[in-house]
Amino acid sequence: MKIWHISDTHGYHDLLEVPEGIDMVIHSGDCANYRDVVRNLNEVWNFIEWYSSLDIPTKVFVGGNHDTSIEERMVIPEDFSSYGITYIENETIELNGLRIFGSPLTPTFGNWSWNKSREKLERIWRKIIEEDTDIVITHGPPKGVLDLSFDKRGRLEYCGDKALLNRIKEVNPKLHLFGHIHNYRDIINAGTRTLPDGDTIYSNGSMMTDGMFGIKTSNGNIFEL
Repeated sequence: MKIWHISDTHGYHDLLEVPEGIDMVIHSGDCANYRDVVRNLNEVWNFIEWYSSLDIPTKVFVGGNHDTSIEERMVIPEDFSSYGITYIENETIELNGLRIFGSPLTPTFGNWSWNKSREKLERIWRKIIEEDTDIVITHGPPKGVLDLSFDKRGRLEYCGDKALLNRIKEVNPKLHLFGHIHNYRDIINAGTRTLPDGDTIYSNGSMMTDGMFGIKTSNGNIFEL
């Protein structure tokens, strides 16, 4: 099975080049951009119509912190399913012979959607089933993996969640797919990597670079399972 992972399209999904021969496309959040839920709602519906039109048999979506109208249930999970899109929120599903966990939650940063304190997030990550989980989709990254950016004081920091990293190491899925932390200046987060103490391939599918919205700087990542 060939899987295309994309994330953080922020309303610019039309810039993506859709690869050929893809069996499953997974979007790990931030299909929209505006905080205002009415403007956000328009962005989300524009995305849903585009996403559903792709010539790819299986389409999966997990929300992100910029998808405010989805958190407010102005767009509901059934809206996605009516367009042939599988929506996952803090649960594990079985799809095409794969066990997939998805969550939109990220550590609190600003007044955005699906934010939780790092202490509370650890309880959510315990929902990831240890046996035979193939893919974990989270909007945010694990600590120290494709998550380098600047804090509010302008200092470099790894922005991901340590509890999530620990849980991924315990579960050891084939893929951990996320976004949230974009490229910035000469910092490249989009792409893939592995760690020496596990088999998981980590993927940051972010399409955008901070300060350069409207210009595609990544076309996502492709995997074969």
